[in-house]
Amino acid sequence: MKVTEVSHAGGRYPVYVGQGLLAVSSVLQRHLEGRVLLVSDEIVADLYLDRITAGLDENCRWRSLLLPAGETHKTLENWQRVIDTLVEMRAQRDATVLALGGGVIGDLAGFAAASYMRGIRVVQLPTTLLAQVDAAVGGKTGVNHTAGKNLIGAFHQPEAVIADIDTLISLDDRDYRAGLAEVVKYGAIRDERFFSWLESRAEALNARMPDALLEAVHVSVGHKAEVVAADEREAGQRALLNFGHTFGHALETATAYERYRHGEAVAIGMVLAARLSELLGRLRVGTSERLVHLLEHLGLPVALPDDIDRERLLELMRLDKKNRADRIRLILLDEIGSAAIDTCPADDIREVLTRS
Repeated sequence: MKVTEVSHAGGRYPVYVGQGLLAVSSVLQRHLEGRVLLVSDEIVADLYLDRITAGLDENCRWRSLLLPAGETHKTLENWQRVIDTLVEMRAQRDATVLALGGGVIGDLAGFAAASYMRGIRVVQLPTTLLAQVDAAVGGKTGVNHTAGKNLIGAFHQPEAVIADIDTLISLDDRDYRAGLAEVVKYGAIRDERFFSWLESRAEALNARMPDALLEAVHVSVGHKAEVVAADEREAGQRALLNFGHTFGHALETATAYERYRHGEAVAIGMVLAARLSELLGRLRVGTSERLVHLLEHLGLPVALPDDIDRERLLELMRLDKKNRADRIRLILLDEIGSAAIDTCPADDIREVLTRS
């Protein structure tokens, strides 16, 4: 087991990464207080709910709430269900929410924990690669609005994150590959050496070899921890973690969250951002193809389909909450391993979208 400490304004918390951690009750038990509500989805619960509850102390007063699976269910209505359940339990401010699942459950349950009585404890138990390396770490919680992704939410740091890489072995192939996009992101924006390691270990990652998974998750969490410690509320460099996300969120919204996994949309978005970086003269022409090659090797999409309305994507990008004034704010590459925050005129973005 490897442990990374994440520092934030209110203190610090551990991120545990290892094999079989969901069955190690002592790790979870040390982070529980009061009444416990375990929130999961119907698919994940079938696989792991019994493993978690078997390790809960017999004196622990707990309930479980199972929600429908999928991004389309990350809504205020399901947030309300979590809140209602906490009220029914007569949960007090010492209560703990356990978020067992992928990014959707982590975001939704985390937002409920942030909202209930102005904030109660949440322990993240991420079961997808995307959640383990990104969504569960850093305290960003929220739900979607019909006008855009994650428009309603709050910053609420977890009490702990327990990432059991054994859950990745049985993960749906598309979900697993989608998580690899976020792993690639860390190399692209912060660590050329890690990017090169990913290139050399792509086959091992595709085969889900435990040693490769442990290293990929641990290094990714380390990068996320460094960024969160430096910029907890996304006032500066934390925005770098949105590389590919402005394009990706627009693509998800345009397709009603039904066509792409989040990581698939981000993979396409990273390629578009890299090509925009080349167009603007920031990135040496041809560098984006190195990114394309790695993403393709990992089985991820790298191009917009022909039936996507480019003007609609641009319109949605204008709404993105990370914009400033009348310019669209994006994360652009200067080289593999180095990125910067900048704003860009719509015409340049339109040109890249049109070419893609």
